Amino acid sequence: MKRVSRMIVSFGAIIIIFLGLNAYIGWNVYLFLSHYNSTMSTVWFSLVFCILVFSYLLGRWGNNNAVGRLFKVMGSYYLAIMEFLIIILPLADISAWLLKRVGYSESFYIPVVGWTTMVLLVILIVWGSYNAWSPILRTYRLPISKQGSGKRKLTIAVASDIHLGNIVGNRHLKRLIKGMNQMEPDLILLPGDIIDDSIEPFMRNKMADSLKQLHATFGVYAVLGNHEYYGGNIEQYITEMSAIGIRVLRDETVSIDNDHVVIAGRKDRTAESVDPNGRLSIEELLDHVDKSKPIIVMDHQPYGFQQAAEAGADILLCGHTHRGQFAPNHWVTGRLFELDWGYMLKQHLHVVVSSGFGTWGPPIRLASRSEIIRLDVELEG
Repeated sequence: MKRVSRMIVSFGAIIIIFLGLNAYIGWNVYLFLSHYNSTMSTVWFSLVFCILVFSYLLGRWGNNNAVGRLFKVMGSYYLAIMEFLIIILPLADISAWLLKRVGYSESFYIPVVGWTTMVLLVILIVWGSYNAWSPILRTYRLPISKQGSGKRKLTIAVASDIHLGNIVGNRHLKRLIKGMNQMEPDLILLPGDIIDDSIEPFMRNKMADSLKQLHATFGVYAVLGNHEYYGGNIEQYITEMSAIGIRVLRDETVSIDNDHVVIAGRKDRTAESVDPNGRLSIEELLDHVDKSKPIIVMDHQPYGFQQAAEAGADILLCGHTHRGQFAPNHWVTGRLFELDWGYMLKQHLHVVVSSGFGTWGPPIRLASRSEIIRLDVELEG
């Protein structure tokens, strides 16, 4: 009962903070607009602004129709605008106060400060959009002191957090396919959040037809992320992926390269609370695996590095964090996770956490980039 009460209080506090911050943003926007239109209706402005503030939620309720999709796109962009304005507006208000204190009138400082804020906001949106839609290739060399087959090197293409949906669609997906296929990889691995909640846009826009163009010598494998669970169409999603030759591993292991390399895929951490069967621990998953073979594990959320190392994994691939997606969120993810992005050597375990290829919410990235990862795995046995 106490736990429920704490959750209600926490949720209520979040709602109050959210409403307070948006009231502050709305007040500033109204002051700026009313400077140019003194007869502007406060009621109509408040109504339109409230619709914008809650458009993402409205879009989720109507996700399968054109109006709902429009609201979701609007709301996605507003999430970024809101965060940027929370940072910029206090500085703008202090600047306006200082200008007023030194004798400038409202007719001067309101347009000067207002348009400066608008220009900064546009720069951040354009810069962030470029980072989101222009993926880069990151390469990691991973030596493993185990013997594979006669093949001494594996080229593995990795992309997490594609978030295919109403915003990230076939156009961006084609960039992924081109970037991965150009590597001529031995293996392609997709560590979760391939779709963004709802499977409807994935089906409607026939994104499977694009995904099936991925080619690798030893195949394409994926795991579930938290967003596949949020969408609630896991069985349909797995069926669609299987039909195009992509196997989704749910607490399963497979052997490739004539049984010389092991790929292990964990259910997402979300399964612990929503899947009746839960999920296996990493120790249980790798219990019957031959530890003399190179073992590559996909686990969407970057937790349990020590346990993976002790269980015998050689490579752990994760995503989920987006590295905060846009600043200053990366400061938060950097504190929440042992590794929120990049590479770490944990004992003998190579950990790689991707910032993701797609985006959640607004297609905007600051202090992070959309990325494809190339792993050059060198077997040294």
